[in-house]
Amino acid sequence: MGFLNAARTGDDALAGQYLNAADARAERLARQLFVVLDARLPGRLAQISDEPPGSVDDRVTPNQELVGRIESRKGSVEIVLERVPRGDPTPIWLFSSKTLATIPPLYEEVISSRARAIIPDFLSTKRIGGIRLVDYLALFLGLLLVYLLTLLVNRALTPVVRLVWRRVFPGSDTIRRNVLPAPVKLLLVTVGGGLLISSLQLSLAVRQLWSTAASLMTACAVAWLLILLLGEIERHLRRKLPRSNLAAASSLLRLLRRSGDVLIVFGALIVVLRNLGIDPTPALAGLGVGGIAVALAAQKTLENVIAGASLIFDQAVRVGDSLKMGDVQGTIDHIGLRSTRIRTLDRTVVSVPNSQIANTSLERLSDRDKFWFHPIVGLRYETTPKQLHAVLDGITQLLHEQPGIEAESVRVRFFRLASFSLDIEVFAYLVARDWNHFLEIQEQLLFGLSEVVRNAGTSMAFPSQTMYLASPSGEMTGAEPLPLR
Repeated sequence: MGFLNAARTGDDALAGQYLNAADARAERLARQLFVVLDARLPGRLAQISDEPPGSVDDRVTPNQELVGRIESRKGSVEIVLERVPRGDPTPIWLFSSKTLATIPPLYEEVISSRARAIIPDFLSTKRIGGIRLVDYLALFLGLLLVYLLTLLVNRALTPVVRLVWRRVFPGSDTIRRNVLPAPVKLLLVTVGGGLLISSLQLSLAVRQLWSTAASLMTACAVAWLLILLLGEIERHLRRKLPRSNLAAASSLLRLLRRSGDVLIVFGALIVVLRNLGIDPTPALAGLGVGGIAVALAAQKTLENVIAGASLIFDQAVRVGDSLKMGDVQGTIDHIGLRSTRIRTLDRTVVSVPNSQIANTSLERLSDRDKFWFHPIVGLRYETTPKQLHAVLDGITQLLHEQPGIEAESVRVRFFRLASFSLDIEVFAYLVARDWNHFLEIQEQLLFGLSEVVRNAGTSMAFPSQTMYLASPSGEMTGAEPLPLR
C-alpha cells in the first residue's frame, strides 16, 4: 500500500525504495510496476496479511508473500514480496527481484492494449482522488447497463417462473409482477459488474473498491434472499398446519424463522468481517462462552420450549381435547411454547409446563372411538335360579335391541357371589356422539335394567347382615337378614 500511494502521487523516488532492485533502474521499474499493478492486479489487497512475518503459505518459500497473480498473453505471473535485510536487525518487505524481471514485458503489453483503446487523453490522464475520470465513467455506465439488463431479464422470465411457482407453491402470491426479488437483482448487478470490471482496464483503486463493495453486497444479497426464502417456507407450512393447533404451531414456526434470520444475519456479518480483513475468532469465542452461560441459566425455559415443539408437531395434545393427567382433568384451552393451559371441570385454569406434559402419561378422553357401558347388577340372595336366568336373558335382549350397541361386544354373566348380593357383570361398547350423548343412552339402559329386574320378580340387593338369637336351651336360631340402612 505504501508503494501504491507513493507511485499514485508521482513520487517515483520513494516508490523505488520498495523494490529489491539497483538504484539506477529502481525509479523506472517503479513506474512500470505501478502501471502493471494498476491495470492488472486483482483487487484483493484486504486479504494480504498485516503481520510483520507475513502469512503462512505453503505455496511459496519462507520469507516470501504472494500478493496476487496477473494474467498475460504468456500465462500467469506471480507478484511476490520478499523479506530483505537492509542493515537493520528487522528485515523489510520489498518486491522480489524475480517479479521485477517480468515487469517490462507486462508493461509493454499494458501500454499496447491502452494504445488501441479509443479513449480521450483527458479522461485517461485526469485523476480525482487518485482515480482516473475514465474509471469513474466506465464504472457508472457499466453498472447502469447491468441494472437495465436485470430489468429486461426480469420482464422476460416473470410469466414463466410465475407459472412454475404456482404449481410448486399453490396458493402463494409471492410472485406477482417481478420474478426477480431485490436481492436477486443485487446479486446480478454484483456478478455483472464484476465481469465488466474484469474485462476493462480500470485502475486498481476502482477494482479494490469494487471488490470490497461486491463482497459486502453479495453477503447482504445472499442473506436477504435466504430470509425471504425462510418467510415463504413459513407461510407454506402455515397453510399446511391443522386448524386445531394453528396458534401454537404458528408461534413455533415464527420462533424458528426468527432464529434462522438471526443465524443468517450473523453468518453474513462473519463473512463481511472476513472480507474486510478482520478476524472474528475472538468475538466468536466470547459469544460461545456467553451462549453457554445463557443456555445454563435458561435451561428450564429451553426444556419447556423444546417440549412444546414436540407436543405441537407430534400432535400429542390439541386445543379442545379432553384429557386426564394425574389429578388434573379438563379441556386443553391453549398450547404455548412454554406451558399449556387446561380448563378444569370446576372452570378454573391450570397452567402446566410443557416438559411436565411431555414426560407424563396422558389419558385423552376426547379420542375415544366408543364408550364402555359396564355396570355391576347386584341381586338379593333370595333370588331363585329361575329369576336369575330371567334377569340374564332380559338384560341381554335389552342390550341387543339398543341402537348403537356393538352386538359382538355384549357380555352378560353371573360372575360373583358377593358378601350380600349375587353380582351380574354387564359389558358392552356403544357408539355415541359425545359424552353427553353417552350419558343419555346410559340413563335409558339403567332404567331398562331396573325394569328387567322388577319383571323377573326380584330386586336389587342392599348391604345386609344375618342375626342369630340364642334360645333358652342355648341353641342358636337364625333370623331373617336385616338390611342396613
